Amino acid sequence: MRSQAERSREGKLKIFFGAAPGVGKTYAMLESAQQKRAEGIDVVAGLVETHGRKETEELLDGLEVIPRYSVEYRGTRLAEFDIDAALRRKPALILVDELAHANAPGSRHKNRWQDVYELLGAGISVYTTVNVQHLESLNDVVAQITGINVRETIPDFLLDRADEIELIDLPPEELLQRLKEGKVYVAEIAEHARRNFFRKGNLLALRELALRRTAERVDAQMQDYRRIKGVKAVWPAAERIMVCIGANPRSIRLIRAAKRMAAGLRADWISVYVEAPTAVKPSESDLRQLTDHMRLAESLGAETVTLSGHKASEEILNYARTRNVTKIIIGKPTHPRWKDKIFGSLLDEVVRGSGDIDVYVISGDSEQAVPKLAVKPAIQKSNMRDWLLSLGIVVLCTGIDALMFPYFSLVDLAMIYLLGIMIVASRTGKGPSLLATLLSVASFDFFFVPPYHTFAVNDVKYFVSFVIMFIIAIVISKLTFRIREQANAARLREKRTAALYNLSKELVHEQEVKTLSSIAERHISEVFPSKVVILMPDEKGNLVVPVTAKETFALDQSELGVAQWTFDHRQQAGLGTDTVPGAKALYLPLATSTRTVGVLGILPDASLGMFNSDQIHILESFANQTAIALERALLAEEAQHALLKAETETLRNTLLSSVSHDLRTPLAAITGASSTLLQPDINLDMHSRKELIKTIYEESEHLNEIIRNVLDMTRLESGAIVVKKEWQSIEEIIGVVLNRFSEKLSEHPISINLSDDLPLVPFDALLIEQVLMNLLDNAIKYTPKQTPLDLSARLKEDNLLVELADRGPGIPRGEEKRIFEKFVRGSTVRGGIGLGLAICHAIITAHGGHIWAENRVGGGAVFRFTLPISGNPKLLEMEEEILTPPHLPLI
Repeated sequence: MRSQAERSREGKLKIFFGAAPGVGKTYAMLESAQQKRAEGIDVVAGLVETHGRKETEELLDGLEVIPRYSVEYRGTRLAEFDIDAALRRKPALILVDELAHANAPGSRHKNRWQDVYELLGAGISVYTTVNVQHLESLNDVVAQITGINVRETIPDFLLDRADEIELIDLPPEELLQRLKEGKVYVAEIAEHARRNFFRKGNLLALRELALRRTAERVDAQMQDYRRIKGVKAVWPAAERIMVCIGANPRSIRLIRAAKRMAAGLRADWISVYVEAPTAVKPSESDLRQLTDHMRLAESLGAETVTLSGHKASEEILNYARTRNVTKIIIGKPTHPRWKDKIFGSLLDEVVRGSGDIDVYVISGDSEQAVPKLAVKPAIQKSNMRDWLLSLGIVVLCTGIDALMFPYFSLVDLAMIYLLGIMIVASRTGKGPSLLATLLSVASFDFFFVPPYHTFAVNDVKYFVSFVIMFIIAIVISKLTFRIREQANAARLREKRTAALYNLSKELVHEQEVKTLSSIAERHISEVFPSKVVILMPDEKGNLVVPVTAKETFALDQSELGVAQWTFDHRQQAGLGTDTVPGAKALYLPLATSTRTVGVLGILPDASLGMFNSDQIHILESFANQTAIALERALLAEEAQHALLKAETETLRNTLLSSVSHDLRTPLAAITGASSTLLQPDINLDMHSRKELIKTIYEESEHLNEIIRNVLDMTRLESGAIVVKKEWQSIEEIIGVVLNRFSEKLSEHPISINLSDDLPLVPFDALLIEQVLMNLLDNAIKYTPKQTPLDLSARLKEDNLLVELADRGPGIPRGEEKRIFEKFVRGSTVRGGIGLGLAICHAIITAHGGHIWAENRVGGGAVFRFTLPISGNPKLLEMEEEILTPPHLPLI
């Protein structure tokens, strides 16, 4: 996203938006351009598609047209928009038709909308056109309606980026008439289009999509304006319905009525529940009923919201104005009227404060009798310590009043008791608070109101004082409990928000699927007293119980079946849901925008019971965060596998290319020599025949060497070759290799320098022999004839160091490590496929050694490898025992 300062320097974008081709977008764009030109604005036609329409071409008169540039594609010359010419010209306004067009290969950008984006960034304003079927978000919808998959699309953010959108609307009947008259396509194409894309039903659906998309854009602009300007009044530009529900079963009828009204008005609707602190709390069954109501509203397409506040009516109206709600649905009260007189009426407060919002009062009566809500007081259990504290505070206040009595009035003494009552109410429950109230009033009467030390009262005015003290105590107690509940709720929300933040923070830093699952399970179980498990699918799409499930809860086949249903249908199931509600646990899909990566299973503890709507929303937030993290990890694994597959494919192609090329050379020589020998009409002397037979033999050996290297490399990488270390003498291995290379070394003098103190070394004789043969063969290939080779071996710390040096061209700078990779060959090599040094590297690494190459001072290269020496040779120990017999006894 560009900053506001960058946006201010960009050009303005105006999109002429239509439902289908032929509605007149280009014509309207050219008309607007001519008006701007008449106002003195520099207007240029960058690319305008007139499609041969005469009336459209006439609107180009007087406009400068930028010539198109030609691109050759598959033998055809294509004319495309010349963005470089447009940037050099840099007009104030440029016309670029058909925003969704895909540019020809070889153009700067893949799509024309990217050209437009660059023009805007250069400060050039753009007029452009696009149809609704080219929007990326509507691509699948359009394909479902028309049966045609539109390939040229634009991202939706371009419509959001546009400074102005002008809808070019035309009724389907008029558009079909234009098509018939040849004003959209030529006759042959028009008839085909009328039978396919331009059916009336398609045009009606596309027209509705265009109108709705434009209306959404306008609504978003209006909401932004209201927010920026601080407008609190409702603007009924579009209908939005809000229904107020509760735990009462009659709320079901309100929800269904709101759904019918929203469907009739084609409006968005919101289901709202207000948590207001009260003297009574709903029972567990009522909370489950409320959760069912919220789920019902969600299943019918509502947005569910839980509000919290001191006064329900104020929260409802404030939220309605914030969301620009035009209609509020509320239930008709069923309680006695006297409750409204004493406690106030929610309906009356909403109606009187609604202002411009319409309020619909709907009866909750149904055909079936509705059971009365079971409401139990929110009694907080108090222990003996609270009762003693209440009694002690009253005694303390009485003592303080006794000291103050000679100097202060009775009103001051009463304030001391009220202070004590407030302290008790803030620290204990309702019972101790009520006890403190009664004892305070009684103590005040008994000790400080004449006649003293009796509960009799001479003056009636003291009865008023007693009543006021009692009322104030009750009010203080109620306010204290309300604040306490709000503080507990806030603390709980803070805990869950912090847990969600901590979960997100930990998930960001991990990549392993198992680790991510463990993190999510731990955080969710910390917030909700429950056991948590995350199930992931196997290669066949069947959910598998991970190892961590043993630490949470065991899943039998029935529970796995519920989890599998959740995975397959991307819907929650299990405990407290409409799908298999008898399951032990609740299962939520770990779904992303592209796929379902797993299932989250939560088994609540007995103390928690079933989850309510608010808890399920929080669990869904945890599930969404976990799903995103798991998808990221899975995508990383898939990318790694794809990279490995690509590298394997590249390696295979390289191998086939190298092998086919290098096999062809010796095979051609063998074929040529053998065919010459078989020709009956060619008389060859003995020397020529011997040379041809020698060629066949040498090339066969070369061919055998290539195949052997390929097989050895394959066996090494697959682990088929096992290193069998035995205590060996390196001098013997060097001697064997030199004997085999005696003929090849006839043209390369070689000097051998072996240290006298070389011990036995543990290695695989056949593999180290292969290393020395490959190094010698490599040196012979890369060095000119008659250049010397130097082979040496000596001890270096706890390793045997073997060196082979030559006086050839050396190693190109920077290639010292790369030459040990597969299929890497020097530029002067006469044969081979580049596997010899790679095999050496694999063998020495398997022995625990190290191999490297360097350039020699004075020219040439030196190859070195080490073999570690550890332990004692068992064979040597046995020989020592044989050579040193035990002492014979003296006779």
